[in-house]
Amino acid sequence: MIPRLQTDRLTLRAFREEDFEAWAAIMGDGDVMTFLGGKPMARSDAWRAMAMTLGHWALRGYGMWAVERKADGALMGRVGLLHPEGWTGLEVGWTLGKPFWGQGYATEAAASALRYAFLTQAVDRVVSNIDAGNKASQAVALRLGESKGAPAELCIGGARFIVDVWSISREDWQRRV
Repeated sequence: MIPRLQTDRLTLRAFREEDFEAWAAIMGDGDVMTFLGGKPMARSDAWRAMAMTLGHWALRGYGMWAVERKADGALMGRVGLLHPEGWTGLEVGWTLGKPFWGQGYATEAAASALRYAFLTQAVDRVVSNIDAGNKASQAVALRLGESKGAPAELCIGGARFIVDVWSISREDWQRRV
């Protein structure tokens, strides 16, 4: 049910139970979580997040992929599509472990996910909800061709967060490919 995508350096695939240790370490890293709730995620919450990722596929027909580096099979994080209740639209999002930052992996994986979104979903635009302080994710959004829009409020786990809504229209995406 969950398609496998390939890029030059990466495989985007379904999460597997054996990914959990690496996933829990990524989500338990305070630096990774700076703009994703602000605190390291407990192992039990990381498990629920991984299960929710798989459930999103069942409910929506799309979701986030586990990102695996082809060179060594390392689980790097997650990249893909999400649209939970109350969201600003169909989002392409990314979360990679700190050892994988600054090497173009997020852009490579997110570009593949964005392509998948526009080829399989009847949407006029795809968004990325990014904290105003997250300069690295803003740079990824720019490389994807997204433009910064108005801020919005998201409610996650009972907490409210203000994010900038970056987006790219189908028309603008088609001009880029």
